[in-house]
Amino acid sequence: MNYILIGPPGAGKGTQAKKIVEKFEIIHLSTGDMFREAKKSDKVISRLLASGELVPDVIVVNIVKNCLLKYDVKKGFLLDGFPRTLNQTQELDIMLEKENVKIDGVLFIDLKLEEAIKRISSRRTCSCGASYNVEFFPPKQAGKCDVCNKDLIQRDDDKEEIVKNRLTVYENQTKPLIEYYKNKGLLIEIDGSKSESEVFKQICKSIKK
Repeated sequence: MNYILIGPPGAGKGTQAKKIVEKFEIIHLSTGDMFREAKKSDKVISRLLASGELVPDVIVVNIVKNCLLKYDVKKGFLLDGFPRTLNQTQELDIMLEKENVKIDGVLFIDLKLEEAIKRISSRRTCSCGASYNVEFFPPKQAGKCDVCNKDLIQRDDDKEEIVKNRLTVYENQTKPLIEYYKNKGLLIEIDGSKSESEVFKQICKSIKK
């Protein structure tokens, strides 16, 4: 089984991706993880991520291509964060055709932009890796990590002004993918306004079909 996971920032794609790959035992190919690792040594990627801009297609495509070659994707995979533009979509089609691999479905977690802004700007993280949301999953002590008691921080790309820019980019460049995959009969719409568990139930039901 090979699926693509798309949706606006704040839709919970990262959380649902972890659940999907664990339940169905497939490979998780997350460009977000790839970028966060790459920005440690690449100043261009670091600047783009901090501003909310999309990383140029040529860089993204090369990163994903290397991952597809690295892993045995014929066992099944979930693409999380790619493609994000129509050009990337076309490049992915070419890559998969060469490997004789087909996409079974595109999971689109839909969420209103106002809710997305609220969710993202409320996120807080700790250097130990723990994450919280002051609205939906707050720490026991305000501003402190439950695990190590260190101060929680708000990532630069989670600040409201950056979030709004990320959502504008999504509207302009990523949203057209929805129509593209709908026309191919691959789009599976998921209501992202529901609880985390309810969203996962929708996803599992769609995959089992």
